[in-house]
Amino acid sequence: MALASLLILLTTAGYAVLCAVKPFAPCRKCSGTGVRTRRRAVTLCRRCHGDRARLRLGRRLLNDSRTIHAHGTRPHATDRKATPWQ
Repeated sequence: MALASLLILLTTAGYAVLCAVKPFAPCRKCSGTGVRTRRRAVTLCRRCHGDRARLRLGRRLLNDSRTIHAHGTRPHATDRKATPWQ
């Protein structure tokens, strides 16, 4: 049981390091080419919009958690207390 927990912890930590070092991964739909061929037409990939890479899921979660934390901790202009001279 402890070995399985350690393995899960190491795998999660390794993925977190991978997301920090290399946040983009090749698009799986177009295999990193940026274009898709449909019958006779060549179009841009709808998933990556021709960028050939997509943001990893772990990096997206990290960015969202940072945004949520920033919105919850930073004071906003509407949160200031009213002073007599305003």
